[in-house]
Amino acid sequence: MSTPLQFAPTPPPEEVARANFYGLLARLFYAPPDTALLRTLAAAEELEAEDEGLALAWRDVSKAAADADPAAVREEYEAAFIGVGKAPITLYTSAYSMRYTNEVPLAQLREQLSRFGLARRSESSEPEDHIAALFDVMRHLIAEQKRALEEQKQFFERWIWPAAHPLCDAITKSELTPHYRPIAKFARAFLELEHSAFEML
Repeated sequence: MSTPLQFAPTPPPEEVARANFYGLLARLFYAPPDTALLRTLAAAEELEAEDEGLALAWRDVSKAAADADPAAVREEYEAAFIGVGKAPITLYTSAYSMRYTNEVPLAQLREQLSRFGLARRSESSEPEDHIAALFDVMRHLIAEQKRALEEQKQFFERWIWPAAHPLCDAITKSELTPHYRPIAKFARAFLELEHSAFEML
């Protein structure tokens, strides 16, 4: 007798959207967008969202992508987020979220990722507290459909939210980041919406 096939339930549309936004932000902060991604963003439909700020920020991302030159965006990313020596703007969230001088956030983060069954890929040279990696963890937690919202909230509030405002503010105020300003504004609007939703749990 054959074993019945088990199909994972289709996530609700709003959960798919959340996971996709985290995935997009992970991609944009991991590396500068290439020509294909810029074209996709430029052709994106307007966002139908109850939050007007999020919809407007998404429109600005699309407009900026339509006008962007891939080489210029790549140079901006390298100058602002990599730099020579110390980057002008760090994408490592421990710089924003450390609460005590004796804290070892990377060890704590690795322990939590291990409980989720996650670990850094061997070929990756980036520490786990890179904002792109944290966004990708949230994408995974949502798409996996096995983690309760409380677990998502705990991870978000501990590792992403403390860095959200200072990182996005640093990008929007910097003269080095004209192309990344709309991305930072969208990230901030989306993360504020996530924070508000988690507060209602």
